[in-house]
Amino acid sequence: MLHRTKVTRNACTVCLSSVLVVGLFASSALAQDWVQPERSQANLDALARVQEKTYTFQDAGNIDMGYRVYVPTSYDGSDATPLVIALHGLGSGTLYMMEYNNLVELAEHHGFLVATPMGYNPRGWYGARGQGNEFNRRRDDPGPENLGALSEHDVLNVLAIMREDYNVDDRRIYLIGQSMGGGGTWYLGTKYSDIWAALAPMAPAIYISPDILEHATHLPVMVVMGDADQAVDVEVTRQWVAKMQELGMRYEYIEVPGGSHSSAGRENIDTVFAFLDTHRKQ
Repeated sequence: MLHRTKVTRNACTVCLSSVLVVGLFASSALAQDWVQPERSQANLDALARVQEKTYTFQDAGNIDMGYRVYVPTSYDGSDATPLVIALHGLGSGTLYMMEYNNLVELAEHHGFLVATPMGYNPRGWYGARGQGNEFNRRRDDPGPENLGALSEHDVLNVLAIMREDYNVDDRRIYLIGQSMGGGGTWYLGTKYSDIWAALAPMAPAIYISPDILEHATHLPVMVVMGDADQAVDVEVTRQWVAKMQELGMRYEYIEVPGGSHSSAGRENIDTVFAFLDTHRKQ
């Protein structure tokens, strides 16, 4: 069973520049400069309503596992409401996607719930790098042997909690992510393809074969990638797009000329939310 243990408002999260710039891929070449435009008052107001929560993660030794939730002001529980699960990049945490440009303001506008799982720790890869911990082992913090499995299960746990705690529209559950989170979007989106109404990987860091798309040919997908990304090879993304085309999938691909690892997704997050808003599970 999943047990909620804490809910706190996170009004102070509007003082946010460091997470946006260095939280993505700390201490690696995967961090690129991004200058956050001045935030609107509507965006600041929405950020102040982001809730920080925890649940008891039994498979990880009953630890308190954090996640964040945004609830649009239009939500009163009477109507089934769309949900976006948003996955952060390597080295960051649950606040990262909430502060992803004007994402929460868009959630407010479209009437979307948003949940941002931790993925167990900042480098769990949501299972996309395998179920173990070989890739992310560090001398100072080796982490559990089953890091990938815990990271994957954390996302599914948060999804289950959201479905239990809110009136979620099961035909409108979406999965998006940036960089490592984009790779997690590909992986979890295809592995659990019956859950999602649409996927949106942005600057996706993915190291497995696009053949997994054969398990998700029914899913609409929007991919956002910068052709000047110095962290993720644009040719890899193009291979995934080519596979979608080969499989006859419904997709939209935005390749941003001069777009960097950090900028491409943020500059197109409005388009991503508009895309999600048009899709319901068949």
